[in-house]
Amino acid sequence: MSASNINAEKQRRFRERQRQKGNKEVRGYVSPKGMHCYKELSEKSGWTDGELLNNALRITYAAYRCGQIKLLNEWLKSNDC
Repeated sequence: MSASNINAEKQRRFRERQRQKGNKEVRGYVSPKGMHCYKELSEKSGWTDGELLNNALRITYAAYRCGQIKLLNEWLKSNDC
């Protein structure tokens, strides 16, 4: 079996495990709880998938640059996100 076939088989098994866990692929695998938050954000903001990802990255980067990653994580946990 070639290296590319081995890698394809690993990817197939990974995708199958994610589906069995109930995760859905959006731009990666998302848990059911994460999918609920994603849908809620999408409905409230009217943003597309790409806009949600872009804005999430901007917020995360801004928190990183300001040394506020811990604060952002604590807020996300306390708001059940």
